[in-house]
Amino acid sequence: MAEEKKVLMGLNTAELKDVARQLGMPAFTGSQMARWLYDRHVESIDEMTNLSKANRELLSQHYEVGAMKPIDCQRSKDGTIKYLFPVRTTDLSSQASKFVETVFIPDDDRATLCVSCQVGCKMNCLFCQTGKQGFHGQLTAADILNQIYALPERQQLTNIVFMGQGEPMDNLDAVLKVTQLLTDKDGYAWSPKRITVSSVGVRGKLKRFLDESDCHVAISLHSPLHEQRLSLMPAEKAMPIAETVALLKQYDFTHQRRCSFEYICFGGLNDSLAHGREIVKLVKGLECRVNLIRFHEIPDVDLPGADEQRMEQLRDFLTRNGVFTTIRASRGQDIYAACGLLSTAKQNEELTHTPI
Repeated sequence: MAEEKKVLMGLNTAELKDVARQLGMPAFTGSQMARWLYDRHVESIDEMTNLSKANRELLSQHYEVGAMKPIDCQRSKDGTIKYLFPVRTTDLSSQASKFVETVFIPDDDRATLCVSCQVGCKMNCLFCQTGKQGFHGQLTAADILNQIYALPERQQLTNIVFMGQGEPMDNLDAVLKVTQLLTDKDGYAWSPKRITVSSVGVRGKLKRFLDESDCHVAISLHSPLHEQRLSLMPAEKAMPIAETVALLKQYDFTHQRRCSFEYICFGGLNDSLAHGREIVKLVKGLECRVNLIRFHEIPDVDLPGADEQRMEQLRDFLTRNGVFTTIRASRGQDIYAACGLLSTAKQNEELTHTPI
C-alpha cells in the first residue's frame, strides 16, 4: 500500500526545517519551502524551483502542498460569496460532512473572509444554524488555512474573522497555529489587527488566547442578563458573561488590539433600553465596542426578528453612555451566508450552485 502523503501547508518554518532534516536536506530548505507556500502560494512541490530536482522528487514521495480548491460557491446579490471547501481532517464522525462553508465579503476598499474552524459546533446556541448541525469534528490547521490559501480572491483580502462554523476556542491549538502563520514574518506577515477571533467564552481557553495572541477578540454577548443569556447560549453556564468580562478587564485594549461584543438583536426580547443599561454596567471600565446584528430567522426556532428603530435607539443609547456601538450591515442573507446561518448539514444533497 502506498504511503499516504502528509501535507506541508499549515506547517511553520521550524516544522518545515524539521521536514527537510528528516529527509536529509539542508535545514535552509525549510525556509525556502515556507516562502514558496506563504509568499508564492504554489499548488505543487514541482513549482518550488529553487529546490534541486532530486530534493523535489524526494519531498514529493512523502509530502504534498495540500491545497484544495472550493468545490462549490453561491453568489449573493450584494456581492458576498459563500464557498464550500473540502476538509481532510480524520477527526470526524462517520456521518460528518467533509466540507465547511467560508464567506468572502467585499466592501469598497475592504474584503473580509469569514473562516470556519470546526465541522458543526458544540455550543448549540439557540439562534445559530451551525449549532443545529451538531458537532462532528475539529479542523486541522491545514483545513483552516486552506480556506485562505485556496480562496480565489485571496489577494484582495484585507481582514480575516474567525466567525464561521464552530467555536474557535474549542479548537484553540489549530486556531492559534493559523493566526501565528498569518502574522509570522516567514508566513503571511499580516498585522494582528487584521484578524479577529470570536468566542462565546470558554473557560481556560479564552485566557490562553489572550495571553498567546495579539489578534482582536470578539465576544458573543447577545444578552447582559445571566438567565436570559443562558436560555440563548448554554455556554453561559460554564463561563458566565460577567466572568468573561472580568477576564477581559485584565488586558489592555487601549492601543491597537481591539475588544468587541457581538450582539444579535431579537425584537422585544433583548433590545430594550433596560438591556442597554445592563450592558453599560457590565462593560464599565473596559475599552470595547458593541456590534448590533439583525437576527436572521432559522427553521424551528421561535425567536422574533429585530426592529430597526429599536436597534437604532439601543445603538444611540449605548454610544451616548460611552460604549461605541454600530449596527452591522447584514450581508449574504439570500444565500444563507449571514450571521448564524452557516451549515453543511445538507452537504450530501446534490450540489446545484455555481461550480468552481
